[in-house]
Amino acid sequence: MLRVVNTPLTGLVARRIDEIVERRLREEPVIALQGPRTVGKSTQLRKLASTHAVEVLDLDDLATRDAVLADPALFVSGPEPVCIDEYQKAPVVLDAIKAELNAGLRPGRFLITGSTRHDALPAAAEALTGRLHIVTIYPLSQGELAGVRENLVELLFEDPTRVVTQAGTAQITRSQYIERITAGGFPLALARPPAIRGRWFDDYVISTLERDVKELSKIRQGEALPRLLARLAGQTAQVLNVAAAAREARIDSETAEAYLRLLEAVFLLQRLPAWGTTLRARASAKPKLHLLDSGVAARLLRLTPAKLARLDPTSLQQFGHLLETFAVCEVVKQASWLDGIAGYGHWRTYDGDEVDLVLEREDGALVAFEVKSGARVPGGAFKGLRKLRDATGEAFVAGVVLYLGRRSYTYEDRLHVMPVSSLWTGSR
Repeated sequence: MLRVVNTPLTGLVARRIDEIVERRLREEPVIALQGPRTVGKSTQLRKLASTHAVEVLDLDDLATRDAVLADPALFVSGPEPVCIDEYQKAPVVLDAIKAELNAGLRPGRFLITGSTRHDALPAAAEALTGRLHIVTIYPLSQGELAGVRENLVELLFEDPTRVVTQAGTAQITRSQYIERITAGGFPLALARPPAIRGRWFDDYVISTLERDVKELSKIRQGEALPRLLARLAGQTAQVLNVAAAAREARIDSETAEAYLRLLEAVFLLQRLPAWGTTLRARASAKPKLHLLDSGVAARLLRLTPAKLARLDPTSLQQFGHLLETFAVCEVVKQASWLDGIAGYGHWRTYDGDEVDLVLEREDGALVAFEVKSGARVPGGAFKGLRKLRDATGEAFVAGVVLYLGRRSYTYEDRLHVMPVSSLWTGSR
């Protein structure tokens, strides 16, 4: 069974983001916590505010918002850090923050949260350029849920051979992976029994589309937005094809692209950019698409644990896509906690070889992942990783095939095999 150390009903899950934000407050004047609705931003903000003995200004409250809109400067002074929740509800507050910073640009002055990507708000992008540090809060990681301080990504950059050698034998079964994938990482979803969790996912998607998307932009064909999201969910872990999704949703491609940007802005999905397009292997520049949470993806596709457990070709393919989204998102969460990550993306050559995820450190070091849904890894599974290793030379630190088997081992030079669960159980 999926073990959750804490839920919103019984207490707070210990989150890695706490220590990161505290460190950033000692370094930056403004910290913006961004992430999807109900991911726990407000909870974390209140926890941090309590630590610093300050109050939280909640702009989701209409009366508070009206007061701030009437006189924003009145609300941005006081004990620091000044904590403002859902700042995108009244972007004018950012101009008041800017004025305050002009008088004193010391670290730790403001801590703000928002459910929309900061760069999707034109006013926000202009107001605090160069003065704001963004921290993204993702759904709970598997390590956070299990009470484990996972750091596999960090260790792979440092000494992959030792990590693989010391990794234990995985004890998780395929059905347990399916349970984790369909549960996702949203605290309020995890607090519900699996039998009624789907209703929460439905309400979450509807609320995000009805409130956050429509507040962000005046859309011309609002009824098409759920249809487009459903079609895009069907492309999770695949190369993005906007034209096909638009055709299936019965809208034009230009509108679909605009709506896709909105869905990214409210953290329902994310484009995984192509990495390394200048390599001599002639890599494709097309992005892949991933839903931000595997539980939301499974619900949008109406894929229950029972359906994913079937062994027919369609179910196996759907499980493979969801497993990749699940694993990629877990790796991205770990990468978001590390300093020195220059970027990440997928790598795909024009002749069809691919690597699901490549992480690049600022010093040029690379760690790459391929996700397979089988209990064994045939030699052909290393083709993309091997080609990437040969193309990047000494910069390539490690390539890992994540699979559903139980053992970790080295296949050949800098190419390794590890269970998917090593992402949270193989940490030190």
